[in-house]
Amino acid sequence: MAEYLTTQGYEVFGLVRGQRNPRVRQLRQLLGDVRLIRGDLLDQGSLISAVERVQPDEVYNLAAISYVPMSWAQAELTGEVTGLGVLRVLEAIRVCSGISASRSPGRGQIRFYQASSSEMFGMVRESPQTEQTPFHPRSPYGVAKAYGHFLTQNYRESYGMFAVSGILFNHESPRRGAEFVTRKISLGVAKIKLGYERQLRLGNLSARRDWGFAGDYVCAMALMLGQDEPVDYVIGTGVTHSVEDLLDHAFKVADLDWRDHVVTDAAFIRPAEVDKLCADPSAARDKIGWEPKMTFEELVGMMVEADLELLSSGGDRVADPVGEPGGHPGEHELANRAAQERPVGDPRHRTAADKRRDAGDQERGQQ
Repeated sequence: MAEYLTTQGYEVFGLVRGQRNPRVRQLRQLLGDVRLIRGDLLDQGSLISAVERVQPDEVYNLAAISYVPMSWAQAELTGEVTGLGVLRVLEAIRVCSGISASRSPGRGQIRFYQASSSEMFGMVRESPQTEQTPFHPRSPYGVAKAYGHFLTQNYRESYGMFAVSGILFNHESPRRGAEFVTRKISLGVAKIKLGYERQLRLGNLSARRDWGFAGDYVCAMALMLGQDEPVDYVIGTGVTHSVEDLLDHAFKVADLDWRDHVVTDAAFIRPAEVDKLCADPSAARDKIGWEPKMTFEELVGMMVEADLELLSSGGDRVADPVGEPGGHPGEHELANRAAQERPVGDPRHRTAADKRRDAGDQERGQQ
């Protein structure tokens, strides 16, 4: 997300938690143009301070305890970060913007994006899933995400805030954490191909998901905040594959047969499984012009090739999920949209946020 925003001329601020966060150095290496500030989704005051300091045009909350199996082991923490963390960010924006029940936001208000999840659908009532499909989450993570989703909707309706949720289906890249099944498989294939391992242990191989490329999905997030009106959208490919399909494509990239190496382990079975998730992204296509570009096969091939290269070069940080949307608490961006190196006063280089800010200044001047 941060990489995409910087290419679009944003000045990006990333929120990091902890006084000695071990990922700060890696973040600086990966994203040298991103300015890091302190804050924590568990601490309301730190979020208010961050918003006051940055004065952002847009806020993207991509933070969560995002590894679904962990949400059963740490249900309370998942609720605090993934659920109540959304409340704290929204409150920070509301307080710093001076918004109340009696005072609506001006035209130059902060725009807020919440990363909702297909896991909210859980035990689906229809397939594919649309913006109108009822939620039936099957994990503490899904429940917490549903809370954040409805809260975003509530702040939009209660205070007139420009707040939207993107209901994103599984979005993957070579930066995905090693505990997630896509990256676990791509790493497993690389380790087996290079002789480091012989087996790969997995859980439910029949589960079906709508997997897409994270790089495509961040474009949808930015598009949603660039609209005239705040609207929630389902973001996915509309195509579903099983874990077996994923294994088949991944092992073929390395000229291997997954049946010779994969072992099913009950330890990796969820307490309450989600059998099938598939997006209907037609609303996003028709209304904001978004469509995925990378195919499932291209995505799997890219991930396997990346891990083969990583392990061949002696890479030792394969489990680090830095940079992946929805990674860890506090890793959301406060994006201040400021076009870089544009001539001062040149209207051809003015951004939408500049125009919104000018409109707000004009409105305040008339009051």
